[in-house]
Amino acid sequence: MLFNSLEFLLFFPAVCLGYYVIPHRFRYLFLLACSYFFYMCWNPQYALLMLTSTAITYASGLLLARANAIREERRRLRARKWCVAVSFVSNLAILFFFKYFQFAADTVIRVLHMIQIEAQPPAFDVILPVGISFYTFQALSYTVDVYRGEIYAEKNFLKYALFVSFFPQLVAGPIERSKNLLIQINERHRFDFARVRDGLLLMLYGFFQKVVLAEYLGMAVDGIYNTYAERTGFQLLVATVLFAFQIYCDFGSYSNIAIGAARVMGFRLMENFNTPYFAVSVSDFWRRWHISLSTWFRDYLYIPLGGNRKGRVRKWFNLMVVFVTSGLWHGASWHFVFWGFLNGAYQVIGEWLRPLRREINRVFGVDESAFSHRLLRALLTFALIDISWIFFRASGGRDGVQILLRILGLAGTRWFTWGDNLAAMGLTRNTAELLAVSLLILFVVDLCRYRGLRLTEWIVRQGLWFRWLVYFAGIFGILIFGVYGPGYDASQFIYFQF
Repeated sequence: MLFNSLEFLLFFPAVCLGYYVIPHRFRYLFLLACSYFFYMCWNPQYALLMLTSTAITYASGLLLARANAIREERRRLRARKWCVAVSFVSNLAILFFFKYFQFAADTVIRVLHMIQIEAQPPAFDVILPVGISFYTFQALSYTVDVYRGEIYAEKNFLKYALFVSFFPQLVAGPIERSKNLLIQINERHRFDFARVRDGLLLMLYGFFQKVVLAEYLGMAVDGIYNTYAERTGFQLLVATVLFAFQIYCDFGSYSNIAIGAARVMGFRLMENFNTPYFAVSVSDFWRRWHISLSTWFRDYLYIPLGGNRKGRVRKWFNLMVVFVTSGLWHGASWHFVFWGFLNGAYQVIGEWLRPLRREINRVFGVDESAFSHRLLRALLTFALIDISWIFFRASGGRDGVQILLRILGLAGTRWFTWGDNLAAMGLTRNTAELLAVSLLILFVVDLCRYRGLRLTEWIVRQGLWFRWLVYFAGIFGILIFGVYGPGYDASQFIYFQF
């Protein structure tokens, strides 16, 4: 069930109505049933996988609690480590089989062919379960949190199952932590008009990002990237810039709808995006982009590897491990691995050159706090991130290299032609103007947020007539200009494939 589908527009109000009508002690059961129904709308069989992951991590929490009661320290530590190891190995084994087995088999076959050994890869007709990477990471974080003593093991299996399967953020995040979401399941959430209004406004903005911006941007990007061999460098450059905003609007819209939907029911989910394209460095970008995943890797991989506590070289190595792993998490393909490697390399090189950069700024008297300097850094950061997006969007590594060469004018073809640029992107003059206005709205919203002004808070402080004018303008704007309706197949969110 997609957020941008008619089914969800019927499902969500019914869930909210039932949630507030049902007595508090039964609400978690109601939400659990609704969450599993939501997930089973894609493939009922794969709900068993989520249930298996839930059962394993739930049992690991109870076993960790029991291990903590062992008096002998050596036995206690060994038992605790075994609990964590079994939880991780079993869950990652499930993830590996459904997401990475074919990729690993194909890679082995290629290596064997390189050394003149003929072999055929095993063929499995397996569909990637929606959201498996997200709920697996969320469940594993619970195991680690219990191991570290940051949360007590949950004894009620059904409440823990709701934590893993909570439908607003189930299939594409934010990847929640047990110490935030699990404890909220026991809270008594009363209907609060202001909270519901704020949640619905956030959902409305998320629908605008998806149905208007992301869909039209997707049409333009697909029109160029799917036929890149026939396109000019200029067209590919424009499409690459547009893809940066497409993936931001697509994923940001899901996060906003998820956070807003949870807020309507009284749940507080973590922020997942914070004006990423205003970042002034690649490391700053990754503190603002997909925050729930970035902090997951920081807390559960980077820090356990040693973080920055074991010297600069080890820190750089840890960074590269995290970002290569992040690339692999995003997709079972080498171009995703390279995308992760590139983002890690940006940060290592940037930190290595930092003393030189500071010395140059000192010699030339550059004010690093000046607007012009920060603008230049933001533009350079966007350019570096956008180059990496080429390999994220391309069908493979070779395609990514060819696209980059064409953008740089190194492919031996004409770089620019007049007249057919809009048609090549599948846009008319009207849709191009709509995109320009919509991107301007996106920029203004993010700029206000970057400057510390929340537009939703500003809107609700205005007069009644102005507030409702904004509400209806948003609703009818989406209905008039959005991409939906008969003959339209509601596209999945990009991050559903991860």
